[in-house]
Amino acid sequence: MSADRTGRSEMVILTGNSYPELAENISSRIKPLGECRVYKKSDKETHVEIRESVRSKDVFIIQTGSTKDPNDNLMELMIMSYACKTSCAKNIIGVLPYLPYSKQSKQKKRGCIAMKLVAQMLVRAGLTHLITVDLHQKEIQGFFDIPVDNLRASSFLLDYIQQQVTFHDFSKAKRKTRFFQIPDWRNSVIVARTPSQAKRVTGFAERLKLNIAVIHGCQDGDIESEEADGRNSPPPPLSGVDNSIASMSKRRSVFTIPSLALGSNVHVKGKLPMDVVGDVGGRIAIIVEDMIDDVAGLVQAANILCDRGAYKVYALATHALFTNDAPSLIEESQISEVVVTNTVPHEFAKLQCSKIKTVDISLLLSEAIRRIHNQESMSYLFRNVEAND
Repeated sequence: MSADRTGRSEMVILTGNSYPELAENISSRIKPLGECRVYKKSDKETHVEIRESVRSKDVFIIQTGSTKDPNDNLMELMIMSYACKTSCAKNIIGVLPYLPYSKQSKQKKRGCIAMKLVAQMLVRAGLTHLITVDLHQKEIQGFFDIPVDNLRASSFLLDYIQQQVTFHDFSKAKRKTRFFQIPDWRNSVIVARTPSQAKRVTGFAERLKLNIAVIHGCQDGDIESEEADGRNSPPPPLSGVDNSIASMSKRRSVFTIPSLALGSNVHVKGKLPMDVVGDVGGRIAIIVEDMIDDVAGLVQAANILCDRGAYKVYALATHALFTNDAPSLIEESQISEVVVTNTVPHEFAKLQCSKIKTVDISLLLSEAIRRIHNQESMSYLFRNVEAND
């Protein structure tokens, strides 16, 4: 059995092809990466060659999800896990800073909960433990039959706010010559882009002792396509049949809102227009999300915040997916900065948009790996975390 002088198993750190730079940053604080080759042949099948012994060792596989090909990322991880399992590794710990398919954790229409399937596949492949960061839904941990450590990146984002959020102000002595940047995060307001995100931003606001604002109403990307799928109720009206039920269903799309200003009822069709609950006038608005994917709704939220008098708009998120034309939309928007962590590779997006800033969280992941290998408590990594994070 491979063990050190204290009786603990030896450690091996492997990585796939999803984010080699992050794996190097993590391993540089612990030990060099193990020898492993993951490649494809002409038949496009994934092949794995582990070139060192993993028998009776703790194997940590670093493999995050990416927008380029999340399916390949998962297949590489499962094949690497199975290769370690059949090579008699003692423990196989998957390190997935961003877990692919985490947005498919609820059933919609005639679809399925794809995240449940992915979780079971990872377990059957051989994983005995999982480390991830800021799951899209905390309930995803229940899909796994193995321990899951859902780390939080909020402490790193809070540090960025306190150190980097600034505003320009004239100096009385040199008013005509230059601007000076003065830290002004205390004059900020934390913004929830949708009412469902109010709990998450409350944790940020409480630790910074700031107020919150909530954007409500219809935003781009929030309306799902209503395609006919045979589940319409009531059924379409038939000729010669009383259509009173059908006429009632049509009236449901129009609802009544009491108007205090006009002293009467206002009839609104569809969803409410966007509006802001809370004071953002003359303040720096900081929008907090767990991931930034399609930014149409984010840009629209920034526009309405500026219309309500916000001095600047920052957007903070853990996972930087940046799909479609997100970088160019951000560059042309009223958003001052978009701050994300390096859980997902986004170097190409940064070349397209100068407003994207990255916070390195490799220290958090390396410390989690060290503590799990040494069988130490993980509570230290959650010491500054709120329940709503």
